[in-house]
Amino acid sequence: MSSVSKVAIVTGAGTGIGKRTALALLQEGYSVSLAGRRAETLEMTAAEAGQSGCRTLVVPTDVAQPASVRSLFAKTNEVFGRLDLLFNNAGTGAPPVLLEDLTFEQWKTVVDVNLTGAFLCTQEAFKIMKSQEPRGGRIINNGSISAHVPRPNSAPYTATKHAMTGLTRSSALDGRKYDIACGQIDIGNAATEMTERMNDGVPQADGSVMVEPRMDADNVARAVVYMASLPLDTVVQFMTVMASKMPYIGRG
Repeated sequence: MSSVSKVAIVTGAGTGIGKRTALALLQEGYSVSLAGRRAETLEMTAAEAGQSGCRTLVVPTDVAQPASVRSLFAKTNEVFGRLDLLFNNAGTGAPPVLLEDLTFEQWKTVVDVNLTGAFLCTQEAFKIMKSQEPRGGRIINNGSISAHVPRPNSAPYTATKHAMTGLTRSSALDGRKYDIACGQIDIGNAATEMTERMNDGVPQADGSVMVEPRMDADNVARAVVYMASLPLDTVVQFMTVMASKMPYIGRG
């Protein structure tokens, strides 16, 4: 790290992978805007950072709302003066009901947060990164194992994570002329609040229920920090980080 702090925005920074990654970036010397819907969890992340918490900016944000996203990026630029890294991490899922029983509202909520939210943040990041000096920056998207294979009864989440791969590729291509590098990290079974149910067993494609291994979420955070540490002429386009014994390779 240089003596001048690099600046990151992490969405979904109040819990789980977003929280662990924000803390890891702070440890690396970044200044970090913590974005998420609940101010209290963002404040907890900032508090957990200890002395590094002085380099945080807490910005309650709904990534599905264009005005909220614009405000997040405007405040970040106003306070820190630039943007070097966007971690598009915010995400949500629908209840694991039968595909034919999903409501339109359940589908739309997942699409609005996981896909439209990532697009809106990417768009605002482009505007700052292409105009600042020195120019450029990096965007890392949280794809998920679901960007490759679905779980049962997960159509909205799986569809948006497949779409995230397309957004990553388009952003990588369209960002070249501005020195904006874009990559994706696909995460499997990190030990967070979202995956606690795996300790009790989750449905498998063959109809069985199985307890699935999980991994420490700090392993993901370190991977994101590595991706972010590269010079802008180098990109990890896609990385998969997962619990090594989870059902994915070989589908079992």
